[in-house]
Amino acid sequence: MPAEKPTILIVEDELPIIELVTFTLKGAGWNVASVQNAADAWDFLQQRLPQLILLDWMLPDQSGLRLLSRIRSDRQFNELPVIMLTAKSMEEDKIAGLDNGADDYVTKPFSPRELTARINALLRRKTPEHSQTLMTAGSITLDPVSCSVTMKGDKIDIGHAEFKLLKFLLAHPERVFSRNQLLDKVWGDHVVIEERTVDVHVLRLRKALKEAEHLIKTVRSVGYMLSEK
Repeated sequence: MPAEKPTILIVEDELPIIELVTFTLKGAGWNVASVQNAADAWDFLQQRLPQLILLDWMLPDQSGLRLLSRIRSDRQFNELPVIMLTAKSMEEDKIAGLDNGADDYVTKPFSPRELTARINALLRRKTPEHSQTLMTAGSITLDPVSCSVTMKGDKIDIGHAEFKLLKFLLAHPERVFSRNQLLDKVWGDHVVIEERTVDVHVLRLRKALKEAEHLIKTVRSVGYMLSEK
């Protein structure tokens, strides 16, 4: 089963930095896309939603702060994790970036290892379903990197859709999601799937989990949740 890698969008006009960051992020296991100005960044967002944006402060058409403000004012994008990537290192600049909605701030020149660590930390905090760390519940362990699921150390067979569903539920334990929410969060609003299809995938997931099927709970008239209780 191919890995479901998060996509990170780089908004940066300096090619050497784009190349360095792209190399670093691909080496860490992420998909990478890049644009060189704010207008192209906005156009990209209309077509495809990344899991995180690395945003340069100084762009050729408008400031990164102005683009950030636009992102934060749009209901569709306002929860997107954004890290400012900039040469501005004064405290007031950092405060301005954070006040405008940046989640973190990395100053050029930067350490590739630090950048990777900050991205990992932000994804764990804001979108745990995109974390690359091991996820466990009961006897079940999911490895996002190898896209494998084991039960008591033994690998189990699981379909791609069921893997995505399990990964999302593991990232949000003890939280109930409606069928419509699962459609949006797991498959995305660009995929045409009927709500009852979620029931089919839940049934298949429980079958794959065998004696651990009790982890997937049905909440009558609401939806589904993962719980060890």
